[in-house]
Amino acid sequence: MGFLLTIAVAVRALARNKLRATLTILGVVIGIAAVTTMVSVGTSAGQLLQTELQSFGTNFIFVQPSREKRRGVRVGNLPTLTADDAVAIRKECQSAMAVSPLVGAAAPVVRGNRNMQPAEMFGVGHEYVRIRNWAIEAGGFFSERDVRAGSSVCVVGHTIVRELFQTSNPLGQNIRIRNLPFTIVGVLQEKGAALDGRDQDNVLLMPFTTAKQRLQGSQFDDVNAIFVAARSADLIPDTTTEIRELLMSRHSIGAGGKPDFEVQSSNEISAFLGRITGVMTALLSAIAAISLLVGGVGIMNIMLVSVTERTREIGIRMAVGARGRDILTQFLIESVVLSCFGGIIGLALGIGASISITMLLNSITSGTEWPVIVSIPAAIIAMIFAAIVGMVFGLYPAWQASRLDPIDALRYE
Repeated sequence: MGFLLTIAVAVRALARNKLRATLTILGVVIGIAAVTTMVSVGTSAGQLLQTELQSFGTNFIFVQPSREKRRGVRVGNLPTLTADDAVAIRKECQSAMAVSPLVGAAAPVVRGNRNMQPAEMFGVGHEYVRIRNWAIEAGGFFSERDVRAGSSVCVVGHTIVRELFQTSNPLGQNIRIRNLPFTIVGVLQEKGAALDGRDQDNVLLMPFTTAKQRLQGSQFDDVNAIFVAARSADLIPDTTTEIRELLMSRHSIGAGGKPDFEVQSSNEISAFLGRITGVMTALLSAIAAISLLVGGVGIMNIMLVSVTERTREIGIRMAVGARGRDILTQFLIESVVLSCFGGIIGLALGIGASISITMLLNSITSGTEWPVIVSIPAAIIAMIFAAIVGMVFGLYPAWQASRLDPIDALRYE
């Protein structure tokens, strides 16, 4: 019997009992749909994380003091970085394009009878928005002269503008922070909500010298962190190395000594996030793939029942010349066809579920745009796995059918 004729016979045999065939492939349908959905949503989450990371700058490097440990637990940052460290990085690290110290602050902002508490209030250098790739929508950013003079100027996000100024123009207007007047010189371009729901536009930036001297009342030179932008993404490793070597020298830490600072680049953060999403996606996919194995067991059980029911048919076919391998091939094809057909249905359901879940996430996470991604490699692998499941779990019933004695099969009632 030809291969194509064997396929036709197998398909006709399955079509005779559509309900049983449908129930047989249900486990495969669920497995393929679950795997496709998990991988697609996981890929979407990974892409969203990478997009969020890009908002910090493509060539971003973050330097912070090392954290103090008590009984093996990290409890806080030691004040080991200074504004002079930032100046030295800018002057001596050839691959660094821009540098900005960062000083955290927190205080209510008042205008007239309105007041609010910004979610983020930072003192930064004049190159901060260049490092963060954050455009100025109106006005401008404060200058290096403002930083040196500790001027009472600030740049605000859209949320602060809406809360304190409504529709009026905030540029040149004064607000009060701890009863100190600050003049608004610029408005940051709107960014919307971050992945964690945080409002990125609820931010106020001022010169770090102003934050230290006027808000904190401190004459010390320490800063909370230093932001650095490399000249290109390819130069991030070189920039990171230059920063480490420079700060080790400035802080008088010898070879083999423990640094009192930590340096992280956007590449390292991106790789870390990629590992997290990859592990989570693989874990969820492995759990979903269990249903594929359950579906395979279901296929094997139904095929064994089918062999028993069709014993007389097998005997007739052997009596008219069908060989054992023809019977084996027919039942194996039936099993693979069942599994692949279930895979196609599961794939369609998985794609639909992925799109639906992404749209749902976009509707409940305001300001965050989850990308709609259907993982083609995952779909291909899922279909191949479905075919393998059908072949593996259909092999034993097919082998049982091929070993039937023709005379005994013809006598079977």
